[in-house]
Amino acid sequence: MQTPRHIAVIDIGKTNAKLALVDLSDLTERAVITRPNTVLPGPPWAHFDTEGHWQFLLDGLKTFHAEHGIDAISITTHGACAAFLASDGTLAAPVMDYEHPIPTEVAVEYDRLRPPFADTGTPRLAHGLNLGAQLHYQLQADPGLRDRAAHIVTYPQYWAHRLTGTLASDVTSLGCHTDLWKPATGEFSVLVDRLNIRDMLAPARRSDSVLGPVLPAIAAVTGLAPDTPVVCGIHDSNASLLPHLIAQAPPFSVVSTGTWCVVMSVGAPTVDLDPARDTLINVNAFGQPVPSARFMGGREFELIRQGSTSEARKDDLAIVLREGICLLPAVVQDSGPFAGRAHAWTHDQTALPDGQRMAVLSLYLALMTAECLRLTGANGAPVIVEGPFAKNRIFLRMLTAATGAPVRATASQTGTAIGAALLFAGDTPNVMPSLSSALDDAGQEDYAAYAAAWRGHLKAAS
Repeated sequence: MQTPRHIAVIDIGKTNAKLALVDLSDLTERAVITRPNTVLPGPPWAHFDTEGHWQFLLDGLKTFHAEHGIDAISITTHGACAAFLASDGTLAAPVMDYEHPIPTEVAVEYDRLRPPFADTGTPRLAHGLNLGAQLHYQLQADPGLRDRAAHIVTYPQYWAHRLTGTLASDVTSLGCHTDLWKPATGEFSVLVDRLNIRDMLAPARRSDSVLGPVLPAIAAVTGLAPDTPVVCGIHDSNASLLPHLIAQAPPFSVVSTGTWCVVMSVGAPTVDLDPARDTLINVNAFGQPVPSARFMGGREFELIRQGSTSEARKDDLAIVLREGICLLPAVVQDSGPFAGRAHAWTHDQTALPDGQRMAVLSLYLALMTAECLRLTGANGAPVIVEGPFAKNRIFLRMLTAATGAPVRATASQTGTAIGAALLFAGDTPNVMPSLSSALDDAGQEDYAAYAAAWRGHLKAAS
């Protein structure tokens, strides 16, 4: 197959659903449209608006093709998500939101079923963040689901199936804290048989496998060529990682930012990951295990800023650094390296101007990221920041000071779209995403002193 140029990337994040058009000749995003990923209430459980997304995507594909031409389609989505499909390919149940609470008695029963961390690299997470727990809950909550459902597909492949009619799962989604996959051996875990879903799970494919052309009905609605190829798809954090797996020599770490801030360390010294600190093993696009850690950085950002659009000015930052005004973890308490702790301020945050509060928040997010890097054994290796935080210079400067590592940032509007598009580029693309030059050292002593003080507050409070 000739390498396509214009790739339409379906990018379903936890907060927003996006469609981006990526030009593989220079890895630029020619167009991006978004809609909120609104969660609908049950019954039977909180779920995603898949039909609303589908119409949005079809309309976007039609517009993009008319204005630019689409040569191929790639897909990336958040993890901890799968779809039960009936034999005719329609949904057998709504696609569950992983933040839907699971009753205690069901969670306790699941704990007896799940394999150990040593086998799966999966920590026990809240709600339905372990996909295995989510599937177990759905089958318990809806006794008729097992009879109605013929197949289970991971979330990128739900959209691929709607586009092509081909059933698949992908290794990055199965390796994303599901309890269902063994990263070291690249096979299903014992949980698949304990849940009695082996015959239902669609076969695991590499993310860059082409599942087929679009269905004739899709071509008719969108104007796409009938032979437009659709790739299997990839978990969003691994989409952010892929360009750097191709272009960078290890060791290095990638920080993928969005609703979740996910740290993935490639070629790092072997460390004992602590599942109690929300560390885990991800599986990259080539099926290889990657030590990882994460926290809900984007969610924490929204909770603390409370709708403010203010930005920190130089004098705001100077005051915060000089007076040591700190936010301590954890704003989101059910995940991350400090799960179970209630967040606290060292100063009265209600008295802070918005600019100072935003400066504190940026510093906090960087220090949380630095802790995740430490837990994965990054040990001063270069760090690449993807997504919204890549535009935050306070975040980047503090991350540099707190880690002692060179920190670079990508310029992509949607950090996942470039990686998803590169699934069509093979192992040696001609162009790679541009990275910002390393930040200068101006004022790093003040940042380093602040980082030491923040860690001192944590130690004193523990």
